Amino acid sequence: MLDFFTIFSKGGIVLWCFQGTSQLFTPAVNSLIKTVILQERTGNNTYTHEALQLKYKLDNEFELVFVVAYQKILQLSYIDKFLTDIQMEFRNKYKDCLTDGLACGTFNFKGSFDEILRFNEEESRAIAKSQKKMKTFDESLKSKKTVSSMIENKKEEKKPAKGKENKPVKEQVVKETVKKTEQTAAVLGEMDELTIQKNREKMFAKMSGKKPVKTASASPKAETPKKKGKQATKWEMGGTNKDAVSLDYSSLNGSGDATINGSMEEKHGTPSAEEQRWVGQMKGGLRDLDEEESEDEEVEEEKGVQESVKSGKSKKSSGMFSMFKNLVGSKTLTREDLQPALEKMKEHIIGKNVAADISVKLCDSVAAKLEGKVLGTFSTTANTVKQTLQDSCVNILEPKRRIDILRDAMECKQKGRPYVVTFCGVNGVGKSTNLAKICFWLIENGFRVLIAACDTFRAGAVEQLRTHTRKLNALHPPDKNGQHMVQLYEKGYGKDAAGIAMESINYARDCHIDVVLVDTAGRMQDNEPLMRALSKLIKVNQPDLVLFVGEALVGNEAVDQLTKFNQALADHSNMTNPRLIDGIVLTKFDTIDDKVGAAISMTYTTGQPIVFVGTGQTYTDLRNLNVKAVVNALLK
Repeated sequence: MLDFFTIFSKGGIVLWCFQGTSQLFTPAVNSLIKTVILQERTGNNTYTHEALQLKYKLDNEFELVFVVAYQKILQLSYIDKFLTDIQMEFRNKYKDCLTDGLACGTFNFKGSFDEILRFNEEESRAIAKSQKKMKTFDESLKSKKTVSSMIENKKEEKKPAKGKENKPVKEQVVKETVKKTEQTAAVLGEMDELTIQKNREKMFAKMSGKKPVKTASASPKAETPKKKGKQATKWEMGGTNKDAVSLDYSSLNGSGDATINGSMEEKHGTPSAEEQRWVGQMKGGLRDLDEEESEDEEVEEEKGVQESVKSGKSKKSSGMFSMFKNLVGSKTLTREDLQPALEKMKEHIIGKNVAADISVKLCDSVAAKLEGKVLGTFSTTANTVKQTLQDSCVNILEPKRRIDILRDAMECKQKGRPYVVTFCGVNGVGKSTNLAKICFWLIENGFRVLIAACDTFRAGAVEQLRTHTRKLNALHPPDKNGQHMVQLYEKGYGKDAAGIAMESINYARDCHIDVVLVDTAGRMQDNEPLMRALSKLIKVNQPDLVLFVGEALVGNEAVDQLTKFNQALADHSNMTNPRLIDGIVLTKFDTIDDKVGAAISMTYTTGQPIVFVGTGQTYTDLRNLNVKAVVNALLK
């Protein structure tokens, strides 16, 4: 029944292999390594690839991986025990070779494999036969009951209980009542004492001829102002007709036709001196998040270590792993040894805003990675668990593929077509604001940008992008660049977002604009009509990059949002290989202090990298994710 079985080292050397069919299993094993083992998702030992079900087992002592593959329509209950038996047999038989590092030797394991497989299959059949069959109705006790016996039983159930039988219940009720009365009396006694004390103070004050000191609780009531009639609202600008005309923007796009706003900067006014300093600061790649702070922390840590060495006193360990500092020894780690540290670790990372489900999976992955591993003489369980968790978090946050927007945009420019980026996400996460930041970064690097106003639902969405367009053109005026660096393609409200996006891409191609940034309406992940419209926009226009904009403030909600967005894009596309989320924009990162768990949750859910991090309110507040700084903040 088994189609494939292999034993290979974590370095990639295949030690032994069994293939029952002519099917190629290389893609399935490569997908398991790439998707599960390298991305720290080894908590669950099951993986599905197309029509195959793969189960694996890790041997951390000898750095081995045992993988078995079979058709997923089969229900093989003995696979877990079979993998354990194979692991123990292979270890015992070739322990000396594995210890000496002779991984390239010849392993004649066919006889042992067939014997263990046959034994487990026979044992599984025997267990299935020995299981009790379901009783027929004639064999059950219900068939032997008569109508009269059932009536008698009901009567017995309805008999009133005797007083003696209710005695314990009554006693319990009486005890609870007495307890509540005593508690009430104690509270009233305290209140009486306070009342007596206040009365004594008042009496002494009267005898001495002084006015009693008023406490906060006895403060006089504020006098309520007399009710006046309804007054007209006074606006800051005076509310004149002239001001109303200046605030009316309906004439800009009243006809509903598409307009390209590129020469409106004179209405916005000249930028301030502080805003002018932004120009020229974002050329080239983005700076990493908290790069200077992380370097300062490293210097402080090195100074602390040097001082502790000079003083000859070991610094006491502190933090979440301090309670396990005495667990030292060269022994094989078991699940029982790791459980206290894993529980503490799970509580710690949940407190740092990691989603509960993700924290459980992460802890299971760390346990699977450490179970069976032999500690060195001077290694502690605490340090080993912490280092493993740190490595796992780094592997999760490190990008699995290259996303270089500047390079990709330059390649598209050479091919004569625009580079298209679509932004999606829930309501209020900052899609339009961070789109403007990315637009400023692209302009700084010499790209002409067209913003497609495809949020045709939210009131003020088009006006918000119009304001950003005027602001960006004021910072990079046409007289210096010879042309408008950013334009806005809009068609007003209530129109089809997919059609507007298509027209904007065609307009950018005709006008030789380099990049198109598509702004979409915010939508909740459970709103099926809006999710269907988003899937249509992405399917019709096929953008080069689909970015999900998410807040750094969310915890469990991040997993639900990303999972349902991806699922909706896959379900409503009606394509064999649908376009899913390609990257993440993490906003409001400056509001969370060290609760950086949302970065772990989002990246773990999709496997896609965090492309941009938004940290502030100015156009220059855009950063790359500093993986080391985030992991240090998570484990701090």
